[in-house]
Amino acid sequence: MGTDREGAVKVERAFDSTLESVDEAEALILDAAEKAGFDEDEQHHISMAARECLVNAVVHGNRYNLKKKVHVTVETSSDTVKVTIADEGEGFDLSDLPDPLAEENILRHSGRGIFLIRAFMDDFTMRKIKPHGTEVTLIKQRGRNEDNER
Repeated sequence: MGTDREGAVKVERAFDSTLESVDEAEALILDAAEKAGFDEDEQHHISMAARECLVNAVVHGNRYNLKKKVHVTVETSSDTVKVTIADEGEGFDLSDLPDPLAEENILRHSGRGIFLIRAFMDDFTMRKIKPHGTEVTLIKQRGRNEDNER
């Protein structure tokens, strides 16, 4: 864990491709958000979005392969938390994802994760990384939520 002179903190860790590791990584992210001063609702949004990304990385990205890791970086400042989650899987193209609000997908049991992540976070980006994998970046600004933007 590193801290710069302006109070920014950066934590980087690699986790095994297990659902137990999802819990550990989520706790790490939540702890960083709490220490950075995010309120309970904001922490909940960060936690939900991060958990969805972490599960996707373990299940769909690395396919539970214990030889592959999930890489997590959490950077916090006085008003921002930035979470980067990368897997070592085959990669994923966001444009391949079906619309979760389309009539034919409404009753499906999966496929809403990215939709929820976008709803919970202020910024969301996803990109393929080389040689293999997908990297997701989540950003949440402190004090900025749906009620403040209306």
